[in-house]
Amino acid sequence: MITVTALPAFSDNYLWLLEKEGVAAVVDPGDAAVVQAALAARQLRLAAILITHHHPDHIGGLAALAAATGAKVYGPRLESAAIKGLEVLLDDGDAVTLDALGIQLEVIAVPGHTLGHIAYFEPQQRLLFCGDTLFVGGCGRLFEGTPGQMHASLARLAALPGDTAVYCAHEYTLSNYDFAASVEPDNAELAAEFTRLQQLRADGIATVPGSIARERSLNPFMRCAEPSVAASVACHEGRELADPIEVFAALRRWKDGHRPRIR
Repeated sequence: MITVTALPAFSDNYLWLLEKEGVAAVVDPGDAAVVQAALAARQLRLAAILITHHHPDHIGGLAALAAATGAKVYGPRLESAAIKGLEVLLDDGDAVTLDALGIQLEVIAVPGHTLGHIAYFEPQQRLLFCGDTLFVGGCGRLFEGTPGQMHASLARLAALPGDTAVYCAHEYTLSNYDFAASVEPDNAELAAEFTRLQQLRADGIATVPGSIARERSLNPFMRCAEPSVAASVACHEGRELADPIEVFAALRRWKDGHRPRIR
């Protein structure tokens, strides 16, 4: 079995360390020092570096970490011009075989946050490393892609098994749930989960990973076809919305301008 450990970095990033029998891989090493400290503390050899997209908080430590460890670097082919040091260029449907850890990861193209963003899915333990595409209770901003692309990307992730663990890259959960409560103020299940998550953070416990089943039930960005979400967004827009993609686009605009009451 693979052990997955969160390595907090910056103000709210999680770098994910996968380990088994003294060997490790890391997802999106924005800070090399954080990863190197964890490797030294656990006496691990880093075999692989997995990149989801090109933003600095995800690749900032890549060069130093690769130079120090000799780990093989995997990442999205479509963003190879923006990510120096990629050795294995990945496309949708590719597989990453990490023999030293005894796992194979499926590559899923999830454009929207960036155009070449990819996610990694390990089907045996059902582990999803999705970068900034899907968050617990939310989704990434559309810096490069279109609402249609992001809606389709989230639909692909929603189709994964419900017990898939969602290892996203940021602790944005409370602000995401604050927004979700604005969209569905009468959703009792959402309110109860929000209370539980607030207690976790008050106790200093991470809210990540989430699960695909919970995101399908409570994340408004995965529920744009639900009448309650569509009606709330239409009310906020002051007009009827044609389809779930238009609902998603309006929902993302609403979130972008939302000022959370809690962080």
